[in-house]
Amino acid sequence: MDDFEDPRDGAGTSKDEARVSKDGVGPSKDEATEQASSSSDSTAPETTPSATDSATAGESQSIEDMLLEFDQQEGLIRDRSLLDPNHIVSEDRIVGRDEQLQEVTKMLRVALGDNRPPNLFLYGPSGTGKSLITKAVCKNISKICETRDIRFGTIEVNCQDLDTLGVAVYELASRAADEAAVEVQVPKHGVATKEKWDELYRIVNENFDSAVFVLDELDMLVGRRDKQDPAFSRLLYQLSRAGANNDLTAHVSVVAISNDTKMMESVGSRALSSFTPEDVHFDDYDANQLQSILRRRRDAFYDDVLDEDVIPLAAAFAAQTHGDARKAIDLVRVAGELAEREGDERVREEHVREAQDKVEKNRVLEVVRGISTQKKLCLYATAAVASETDDESARSTTGYRVYQFLTDAIDAEQYHQETYVNKMKEMTTYSLVDFERRSHGPSSGMFLEFQFGERPETILETLREDSRLEMVSVDEVSSVVKAQVRNET
Repeated sequence: MDDFEDPRDGAGTSKDEARVSKDGVGPSKDEATEQASSSSDSTAPETTPSATDSATAGESQSIEDMLLEFDQQEGLIRDRSLLDPNHIVSEDRIVGRDEQLQEVTKMLRVALGDNRPPNLFLYGPSGTGKSLITKAVCKNISKICETRDIRFGTIEVNCQDLDTLGVAVYELASRAADEAAVEVQVPKHGVATKEKWDELYRIVNENFDSAVFVLDELDMLVGRRDKQDPAFSRLLYQLSRAGANNDLTAHVSVVAISNDTKMMESVGSRALSSFTPEDVHFDDYDANQLQSILRRRRDAFYDDVLDEDVIPLAAAFAAQTHGDARKAIDLVRVAGELAEREGDERVREEHVREAQDKVEKNRVLEVVRGISTQKKLCLYATAAVASETDDESARSTTGYRVYQFLTDAIDAEQYHQETYVNKMKEMTTYSLVDFERRSHGPSSGMFLEFQFGERPETILETLREDSRLEMVSVDEVSSVVKAQVRNET
C-alpha cells in the first residue's frame, strides 16, 4: 500500500496541450502585444482614438475587432462536437462494432435489475471503439435506471497521466463526487492512500445503488518501482475485493480498457483471481468502415463544403495506422479548421494532407509522453541507436546493450533482453516503430531490426522531457551508442 503521495503527482502534459493550434483563431500573445504597442505609439499621448478612428488611420485591428469579425464569418463546421473522438454519439453513428456492442450491452445490462454486472476487459489497438461503446452503453443504462429509481453511476478515469495508486484512487473519488454532485472530503496530497479509499467507498455507498468504474488506458498506471505488482494490478485487486469485504455496499463493476493485449499477464495472481473479467476484443477498422464512420459524422459540416475526396483520403490515412477511428476523425476536423483559417469556402484534399502532417507529429509526441518509464527506456535506447545509423534502423541486440546502460545510469529495474524486445514490439501498436527479423550471417545470429516511423531525434527530444531521462548525459549516451554500433558484427 502506498503511504503518502509525492506533491508532483498528476504532473504531465495533457493531450490538449500536445496538439498545436487546434482551436486558435486569433493572433498570438506576442502579436497582440505588438499590435497594442503599435497602436499606442502612433497616437498622441493626450488622446485615445476610437475604434473608428483607428480603422480610418489604417492601423491594425484590435483583438476584439478580429474576434467579432471571425464570429460573423460563415464557418465550415456546424457541429464541432461530432468531430470530437471522445464525444458520445448516438447508436446509429457507431459503425463496424455490432458484435462488441452486443457483448458489452448484454453483460452490463444486469445493472438494470439492481444487480452487479460482471467485470470486463476490453482490449485492442487505439481508436477501435472501446471507450466509445462503453460510454454509449453506460449512458443508456443510466437513462433507464433513472426511470426505475435505481441510482446508477459511471465513474470514468483515463490512467495515462496518473503516476501512483494514491493519485488514481483520489481521481476515482473525485469523478464519483462529480457524478453524484457532492464534494470530496479529503485532500489530494498529504494523506494516506487508505483515507482516499475510504472516501471513495463513502461517496459510492451514499450516492449509488450500482456503479461501473471505467479504467481507460489502465496499463499506463504503473506506479512506484519499489512495489512488487504494478499499480494497475493493486487497483484492480482493491476494487474487485471491496464488495466481498463489505467496503462497498453498492453493486460495482470494473471495466478495464487497454491497448496492450497482454496487459493481463502483468496482473498479479491475487488480483487476477478477484477480477476475473469477461474479455471483449476490438480489432482494427478497415478503410471502408472508417469511411462509414466519417460519413455518419459528415453533418458536422455545413452542406456541400466537403470535396468528395476528403473522406476517402482521411480514411485511407487512418487505415495505414492500424485502423484508428480517432485519427480519421481528427484528420477531418483539423482539415476543416485549416480551411476555415485560410478563408477557403470548401475543405479540399490539400487540407487533409496538411492535416495529416500536423496530426501525425502531434500524435507521436502524445504517445511518447504517455508511456511507462520502462517503455521510455526501451524506446530511448533504440531511438538513440537508430539516430547513429545511416538508414535510421536499430538492431535489438545493440538497443538492449544501450538499454542496460540507461537503466544503470538512472538506477532503474533492468529487464531481460526478451522483455526489452517484447516492449519494443508493443510500440508497433502505437505505430511508432516497425520491425523485421534479420540475420547478418552465421556469426551474428538472428535479431530484430527496428525502423522508426518518425525521425529518431524527434522521439529522443520528447523523451528527454522526462526528468529521469533528462539526468542522463546526451554526449555520454551518444558515445556508448557509437561504441556499440562499431561492435556490431
